[in-house]
Amino acid sequence: MSVDQILKLYATGVRNFSKVDLRLADLSRADLRGANFQNADLSKAKLKGANLQGANLKGANLRQSDLRKANLSGADITEATLVLANLSWADLIGANLTQVDLRGARLREANLVGANLSRAILIKTDLHGANLYEVKLRRAVLNGADLIGANMIRVDLGGAELIRASLIRANLSEAIVSAADMREANLLGVNLQGVNLTGVDLSGAITPDGCIHNIYNQE
Repeated sequence: MSVDQILKLYATGVRNFSKVDLRLADLSRADLRGANFQNADLSKAKLKGANLQGANLKGANLRQSDLRKANLSGADITEATLVLANLSWADLIGANLTQVDLRGARLREANLVGANLSRAILIKTDLHGANLYEVKLRRAVLNGADLIGANMIRVDLGGAELIRASLIRANLSEAIVSAADMREANLLGVNLQGVNLTGVDLSGAITPDGCIHNIYNQE
């Protein structure tokens, strides 16, 4: 199905485009709010600035797609493949990204407030400066991820892996980190106010002198 066909059908009220093949399609700035792209192939698609608010992208292939500044707020992206995709500055407020594969993806300064990334794969993902306020990252894999300067206030990292992740200057105040694995992580300048680090593996982690000791003293 061509891009023109998709847009014409959408304009007539059609919303179901499940399993459609849109590899390399250019849907930049397209208005596709509430569209159903479940299990669709959108690999390497151009979706920069597209409005996909509330869209169903469950199981979709978005590998290497361009979603910069796209509106994905409230979208269902469960189990989708977003390996090497670019979601920098995208709006993902309240999106469901459970079990999504974001290996090597870019989410620089993306807004993920209240999103669910439980069991997501975020190995070497770029989340530099991203807004992760109250995001669920339970049992997510963030090994080698760039979380420099990220807003992680009240984030839930229960059981998550952050081996060799860079959290320099990130704000983790009031975060849940129970059973998290932070071995060899860089925590220089991190705000850990109100964080209980009991049970967290910090073997080889780079931390400011006395930082962990001070946190324990606050309990």
